[in-house]
Amino acid sequence: MEKPFILHMLTTAKNLSPFDVNMALDAGWVSALPYINVEPSEVQGLVQDAIFSRSPKNLKRTGIFIGGRDTKQAMDMLKMAKRSMFPPFEVSVFADPSGAFTTAAGMVAAVERELMTKFDTTLEGKNILVLGGTGPVGQVVAVIAAQDGAKVKLIGRQLEKAQAIADMCNNEFGDGKIIIEAGADADKAEYIKTADVVFATGAAGIELLSAELIASASQLKVVADANAVPPAGIAGVDAFHNGTPIEGSISGAVGLGAMAIGNIKFQTQVLLLKKMINSDKPVYLHFEHAFETAREYIKSSSSV
Repeated sequence: MEKPFILHMLTTAKNLSPFDVNMALDAGWVSALPYINVEPSEVQGLVQDAIFSRSPKNLKRTGIFIGGRDTKQAMDMLKMAKRSMFPPFEVSVFADPSGAFTTAAGMVAAVERELMTKFDTTLEGKNILVLGGTGPVGQVVAVIAAQDGAKVKLIGRQLEKAQAIADMCNNEFGDGKIIIEAGADADKAEYIKTADVVFATGAAGIELLSAELIASASQLKVVADANAVPPAGIAGVDAFHNGTPIEGSISGAVGLGAMAIGNIKFQTQVLLLKKMINSDKPVYLHFEHAFETAREYIKSSSSV
């Protein structure tokens, strides 16, 4: 008798995300088992309990998902999980803390599509502002955009905190090969004058970019707002904007709202969860794989 597909879901938080559980079961995992308040030091023991309880053949039907809220911690736990295994006792692992990896991947891939289809250009060399950038989604948006060749400025209310986060992203995620700069929210009126793309990744229900600032942005091309709760994070962009022109933009900028971004995020997470099931060899998935998958999804859906 074939063993069921079991996904062991680890989180450092007190609750596992119901969103992630639903996604896992809908993607084909039969059981999604929660492990809450997990300390990073406990990862090795949990992983080895999982891999030694099944034969190498049935380990293909076993996986580990890493949630939580801290992006660096999730990446560290992914690395620890991988180091805790050895052939033939290996299973696939997917890190997506607070959905930040797949959400950020969806945002950047959607912006990339709009730049190409509306402006015949790419992210390379573009000036990027990541508003509310100190949170999980903002951090990963900044890293992915920088890895794609953009000039990224991560914006926070406190410059000192934004600088600390930017340094962490450069060193921990970019291996020192990218340069993400930090900026203060109080100075965004100056930054917007030369911005090509703006990502709003702050808390829900807070306007981060006003209509006045949009009107002053002479080279703005695309804005993306992850906020689905009124008021919009970017003035004039609602949740259903999908490459829609923004009223008041003198440069002809277009907007992407939470629903358009969310669809790509949703499809990306499903595809990665299915990849864990369908892969013959263990896979170790994080934000870079999420971005690759989001791009692939956009390419395949646009060709239909």
